[in-house]
Amino acid sequence: MVTKEPVLYQADGVEMRGQLFLPEGDGRCPGVLLAHEANGLDQRQLERASALCELGYAVLAMDYHGGGRVYSDRDEMMARLGQLATDVDRMRAIGLAALEALLAEPRVDRDRTAAIGHCFGAVMVMELARSGADLKAVVGLHPGWADHDPATTRHVRGKVLMCIGAEDPLMPPELRRSLEDELRASGTDWQVHVHGGAAHSFSNPDASSFGMPGVAYDERTDRRTWRAMLGLFDEVFG
Repeated sequence: MVTKEPVLYQADGVEMRGQLFLPEGDGRCPGVLLAHEANGLDQRQLERASALCELGYAVLAMDYHGGGRVYSDRDEMMARLGQLATDVDRMRAIGLAALEALLAEPRVDRDRTAAIGHCFGAVMVMELARSGADLKAVVGLHPGWADHDPATTRHVRGKVLMCIGAEDPLMPPELRRSLEDELRASGTDWQVHVHGGAAHSFSNPDASSFGMPGVAYDERTDRRTWRAMLGLFDEVFG
């Protein structure tokens, strides 16, 4: 039985409102930090955190907007993302605060932690990894892109898996090549999975209702990337 409780922590000058999911029992378990999609920590993200927890992981669904806010206005959301995307240090500080909140849970095995991110959340967890945080794995599902110093990727300590839709307008072929070149040059243990026919937000069942070009749910890719993520967790956590 999964238990859920709010976790409040300070970052970016505001109170962040995450949700911590703990599996049944009292033993220590691997910890996973989950960074939400661009709009905020909505019900879909909480469902994914709960599903991971049912498999035996302690999961903190982090908040990177503050106050647990979920944006309904696209312009306001994009303005917030613009603030973050141009400030690498700010993104890293928000990620580190969330990681510290996860590690404060006594049941989390500090030597077995990972981070996953959806959409802009993937940008957040990659910057956390580039800070040198001790993450055994970093997973990005339909990741976004923000300007950064590629040389900092050499600080990534864990294995990286990026799952990208071949038809994702936010990650066209030239950006995918840049990502691969960066990971290759860093010496990181990396995988980039490109999924034919899939667009952005392929893991979000609500995505097709957004009415945005290049944004759509893809059940097949959602299943495949979920299995790929769990396979990597099995590999790094043993």
